[in-house]
Amino acid sequence: MHNVELGSQGLSVSAQGLGAMGMSVWYGPRDERESIATLNEAVDLGVTHIDSAEAYGPFANEKLLGRALGRRRDEITIATKFATEFDDDGTAHGHNGTPAYAHRAIDRSLGHLGVDVVDLYYLHRVDPKVPIEETIGAMSEMVQAGKVRYIGVCETDPETIRRAHATHPLAAVQSEYSLFTRDVEHNGVLDTVRELGIGFVAFSPLGRGLLTGAINSAAELTADDARRNLPRFADDNIAANLRVVDELRRLAQSKEVTPAQLVLAWLHHQGVVPIPGTKRRTYLRQNAQAAAIRLDPEELARIDAIAPHGIAAGHRGGERPKS
Repeated sequence: MHNVELGSQGLSVSAQGLGAMGMSVWYGPRDERESIATLNEAVDLGVTHIDSAEAYGPFANEKLLGRALGRRRDEITIATKFATEFDDDGTAHGHNGTPAYAHRAIDRSLGHLGVDVVDLYYLHRVDPKVPIEETIGAMSEMVQAGKVRYIGVCETDPETIRRAHATHPLAAVQSEYSLFTRDVEHNGVLDTVRELGIGFVAFSPLGRGLLTGAINSAAELTADDARRNLPRFADDNIAANLRVVDELRRLAQSKEVTPAQLVLAWLHHQGVVPIPGTKRRTYLRQNAQAAAIRLDPEELARIDAIAPHGIAAGHRGGERPKS
């Protein structure tokens, strides 16, 4: 795995990262030993940009990273996030972008991760009650204090990105982006980050697993898997979406790659850093190979024809902070 510059502020990350969320919440059963093995193998493979958030648990995911990767701190770049206000016992109180809570959150995350500095700290969702300049101003103070190296924002609009960037330069914007969620190509977000020299990180790049072709119905998901409640996984929608996946599968087979590798390779060709999530070493290995796959103009055009903007049936859902 090679490294890339994420934005123009000096942050270098692996061309593909690892979303650690599912190791702690929302996507069915978890095996901590396998998660720890997956995290360590990711670093061995050069997938060294690890993405977390205090909301994942809450706190459980950051603590897991601390246990798993503490001895390998110098080999990785850690990204984490804040937005929802949590008490120390995990009780949630809605979004809180005030400077006071921002400072409280970073200190708590540093403790849970067992690190002195977070490489990339995101505002997970913008608090509509607090001017973005106030929140970003507090994050700028964290950089000055040496608690954070670079900052970013998630799931927001071009105007807010501009205002945030004017307050303190952003290294990255993170939003959902996949062949089933191409909104950022059309709402000005990608154009804005490219204009301003901000990196882009794509979460749910495999469409929450739907684009892998491994999920054929919501009934296959465990009862505690949050995807059961997402519109795209409703029976009628999933059938329509799988017809698109079948076409992608045929193209992938012609290249002797998996559907997941094909759609991740497509994202790499868009100049973004995808952070596919997995809890298992098998999928980690497969996903990591996508960074080396090259798509020619004809193949890229074919993918665009198969999965144009708006092709997915059902809203993506997932309004709570997650990646």
